[in-house]
Amino acid sequence: MAQSSSPAPSASAPADVASLSYEEARDELVTVVSELEQGASSLERSLALWERGEALARRCEEWLLGARERLEAARRQVPAE
Repeated sequence: MAQSSSPAPSASAPADVASLSYEEARDELVTVVSELEQGASSLERSLALWERGEALARRCEEWLLGARERLEAARRQVPAE
């Protein structure tokens, strides 16, 4: 059975976010949150960071849900002892 290497990107994620691996999205999200916590230079920058962070968080969630589905599928294939 062929497994997809990445989950299908959501329609709401920007194209560049949709192509990120889980680790890339997570690492960038950490950077975005850090910058927001430190106080961005302007309201416009804060809003842009917030929107980017939301997209990155959705991408991470897509990856995690995909991993959960794969684990559940694998568990169903293992015979009960």
